[in-house]
Amino acid sequence: MKVITICGSVKFYDDMIRAYERWVYDGWCVLGMLPLAPQTPEQIAMLKANHYKKIELSDAIFVVNKDGYIGNSTKNEIEHAKGLSKEILYLEKNEL
Repeated sequence: MKVITICGSVKFYDDMIRAYERWVYDGWCVLGMLPLAPQTPEQIAMLKANHYKKIELSDAIFVVNKDGYIGNSTKNEIEHAKGLSKEILYLEKNEL
């Protein structure tokens, strides 16, 4: 079984849920960042560190880049995954 982490803006939450279902039903173990509402800078840092650890544990990441949108945080996650030689898959064709 392969492991994949879902990355993307939480404004695409519904698309992330559909991606989660797609990958689960394709037999992958799916990790992702839930749209939690952190209250403190410490919580934000902890959630970010957790998400990067999920990328490190994964075989691949799936980028939800609806309408071609990739925000700065997601760009950083993609670069982190590239640095770890992870497979990078996209919802929509991407030129990065």
